[in-house]
Amino acid sequence: MTPADLSLTVLHAVRRAVDDGALRVEVPPRVTVERARPGGSGEYASNIALTLARPAGRSALDVAGILRERLRDAPGLREVEITGPGFLNFSLRRDAGAELVRAIREAGDAYGSGTALAGTGVRFAGPSDLTESRASVVTETVVRLLRTQGADAGFGGAERMHVRPGAYDVDALGVDAARWALLRPAPQDRPLDGPPLLVQHERNSLFRVQYAHSRVRRLLVNGRQLGLLPLYEGEGEAGVGASFGATVSDPRTTELLGVLGDHPVVLLAAARHRAPDRVARHLEAVADALLAFQHTVLPLGDEKPSAAHRSRLALAEAAGTVLAGGLSVLGISAPDRI
Repeated sequence: MTPADLSLTVLHAVRRAVDDGALRVEVPPRVTVERARPGGSGEYASNIALTLARPAGRSALDVAGILRERLRDAPGLREVEITGPGFLNFSLRRDAGAELVRAIREAGDAYGSGTALAGTGVRFAGPSDLTESRASVVTETVVRLLRTQGADAGFGGAERMHVRPGAYDVDALGVDAARWALLRPAPQDRPLDGPPLLVQHERNSLFRVQYAHSRVRRLLVNGRQLGLLPLYEGEGEAGVGASFGATVSDPRTTELLGVLGDHPVVLLAAARHRAPDRVARHLEAVADALLAFQHTVLPLGDEKPSAAHRSRLALAEAAGTVLAGGLSVLGISAPDRI
């Protein structure tokens, strides 16, 4: 269950509560679900009960209790708890990781795309009307972002993106570094210095993201050399949930699953706010989580290959898919080798 799935699940619970008369409120257009914060419980949380309490004329704890009853048997949820003044906290099923990895595999680079902005039409000033190079790069990236969420976005209109100017120096930096320098900061912030983006060092955020993708490709090659395939390939499909459940206790696995599950929410927020920098920052988080997780993927020393290794390999491949898809939205390459 991805955060987008969970948001819809909670929204359906609100709608059922309204339909059966337990709540007298207008059903909101969407429900915000976020990663649980320190001190909370489970993987995700929502403040929807606090939002609905006043219009419902009830306490937030009452509203949370009503929604919890309608969420108990929701697919993908292991537990729903109420904390604080009325926050809903969600623990996912132990095989939720397998479901997420399957969803990413099936969607490929399109994972995170949706229809939330379907019916929205946006027309920006065309490239020939934009004399400032950073404005042109940011605008065409925002168009691509909006289209991932179903919006009818394009050029030929009068709308303009307001950005702090910056040179698109492809000759000196190459396409990837030139675009990252302009897109990684928020549009109103100063572009990144270009030369540091050409240095292969962990302080270089672009290098970390592209290197993480190349590490995934290498892990897959090394896995095949050991006779290991991702768990959803070949034999053992029936055990995928169980083997994922056995690995989720590792905080590195939990962190990677969390940032991969956040990807659809990040893409939608970046499209709504016309902020490609949100995608870039999220890719950094995915890369950092993958690089911390990578050492657990393949057998070490005399360790024998197992279903757990295959499930970790599938999770690593899912991370590579998300990195490649996110970089593609930004117009940046995802190299197989660095």
